[in-house]
Amino acid sequence: MKRFYGSTLLSLAAILAILVSPVFAAQKGTVVASAVVVPAQVTELSFMNSALVKEIPVKEGEQVQAGQTLMTLNVPELEYAVVAAEAALRSAKGEEKVQSYRRIKDRRNGKVFFDVVPPEIRQIAHARVLKAQAALEVTQATLAQATLVASHDGTVAAINVLPGEYVQEHQIVVTLATLNNLQLETTDLSERDITKIKVGAPVNIFIEALDENFSGKVVGISPIADTVGGDVVFKVTIAFDKQPQNLLWGMTAEVTIEK
Repeated sequence: MKRFYGSTLLSLAAILAILVSPVFAAQKGTVVASAVVVPAQVTELSFMNSALVKEIPVKEGEQVQAGQTLMTLNVPELEYAVVAAEAALRSAKGEEKVQSYRRIKDRRNGKVFFDVVPPEIRQIAHARVLKAQAALEVTQATLAQATLVASHDGTVAAINVLPGEYVQEHQIVVTLATLNNLQLETTDLSERDITKIKVGAPVNIFIEALDENFSGKVVGISPIADTVGGDVVFKVTIAFDKQPQNLLWGMTAEVTIEK
């Protein structure tokens, strides 16, 4: 009876070892973490000067291209400065042309000669042209700062002001995001696991809102830690092998990263 009892215990232990060992091996070979869906590129745009908003030719959710105008400020004083600088440049160029044709009356040996003006005078006139040109370029650059353009192709994710509203310099007025190129960032990957992860490692991604699994890979590991609820965590960036349909910024996921 004792032999039978002992052999039964050994059999049960063997069965448990067989059942448990694959699971343990799978857990040992992967790292599981929570993640959130974010755009690959997010840019918060602002002006370098303060003024009233003149025009917003785009809407939230609109696709835009790099260099496209997103917002303009009402800056009549800057527009006048450009006009005045253009007039000053035309005047300086006109004076330089006059000096190039100008002749000075001179008498030598009882005869009258009409000589060109001394080179110093022509040089001074040309220097005034260069100075006026530089002044125009400065005023044009300052006026250009009153027009906000898209820094890259993307979607207008947020517009934080209205036409006629006064904005301060460096106030964020538009958020631009690449919603056609979404990826994942982990939110709770601990310092104990970060050393086990390598760039290029395959990842299984479960999107809770879509109730579906997708494949991806690690494309970035933050070299700087964050503290969340007293825990030290590192952000790992994961790219989809193929971006799922109906995926939205802010959706949550569980990622299983192979070591």
